[in-house]
Amino acid sequence: MDDRLSWFRALPAEQRSWVTLVAQAGISGYVAWVTAPHPDHRITGQVFGTAPRDLIRAVSLRRTVELVRIAITVAEEELPALARNEAEHEALRDSLLRYSREVAFAAASVYAAAAETRGAWDARVEAGVVDGIVRGEDIGSLSSRAAALDWDPGAPTQVVVGAAPAGDRAETVAAVAEWARSTGRAALAGVHGDRLVVVLAGPEVSTDEQDTGGLADLFGPGPVVRGPIGNGLLGAVVSAAEALGGLDAAVAWPSAPRPVDADDLLAERALAGDRRAVERLRTLVFAPLAAAPTPLLTTLEAYLQAGAALEPTARNLFVHPNTVRYRLQRITDLTGRSPWEPRDLLILQSAAIVGRLGQPG
Repeated sequence: MDDRLSWFRALPAEQRSWVTLVAQAGISGYVAWVTAPHPDHRITGQVFGTAPRDLIRAVSLRRTVELVRIAITVAEEELPALARNEAEHEALRDSLLRYSREVAFAAASVYAAAAETRGAWDARVEAGVVDGIVRGEDIGSLSSRAAALDWDPGAPTQVVVGAAPAGDRAETVAAVAEWARSTGRAALAGVHGDRLVVVLAGPEVSTDEQDTGGLADLFGPGPVVRGPIGNGLLGAVVSAAEALGGLDAAVAWPSAPRPVDADDLLAERALAGDRRAVERLRTLVFAPLAAAPTPLLTTLEAYLQAGAALEPTARNLFVHPNTVRYRLQRITDLTGRSPWEPRDLLILQSAAIVGRLGQPG
């Protein structure tokens, strides 16, 4: 091993000693196995039981296979010296072949058990992180747990929520993980009651509907709502609150796209008493219009009063229709909401209402 494997030579002395103990246990196990073979004899504990758990982390399964291959090859080379005749040599070679197969299965079992344990631990940590994001837990605590999952704490994040599909929760979370692997995304998932919560992260997070369209198929029937994109775990906490608020109000828009952005449900959320939605309407829509040097807010309210008709609005304001058209375009530029679109106009009207209500006496 020392001659043929450079990585083995680079191991610390303690870990090299562990490997040596395992090799010695393997040789002793072969002697016992060939002397008194038994169909129910299992060598996992006999060979690998001498190794501490840390050896699994220090020596990967691939490297373990290399070590076993070298050990078996050397044993095969030395067999002729142990046999008294050709028949005994054949018998020893056959027994070594069968024994090496058992060693290989034993090694696979050890690493499979370690992987299952690690997977179960990761699943618990992942569930805890998602639960902490939903509950708005302390960011310090969240960060330490997310770090154990190799989660980038500063990456852009977005939370997507909807009904959980029928069936086992573990299978639901596993389906999200498989989707994430197939699309090259970073994702955490958790089932809370009857809801599936998915946290996306990374530079590829986008507001494009196609970007999470495939993910929507993993949810159960009903609306799927995307929260706004934020930065880091704090952004995920905000995005989760917005998305869950949108999911509560989505029933008021039966024809909503799937998925739908939480900000596209601001009017319904405000009517449902969502204080976050009211605040976003005031800060993202009403405040820019109220602070504009041109009378955009007055123009919007006149436009609404005229039934979204351009000519009557211009007459009521005593301006040219092109002036109204220019101001409506400025409203679009400042808020991202077009007065020409019915859904956007509903949000603009809701913003005007809650904005006026929030002004001092």
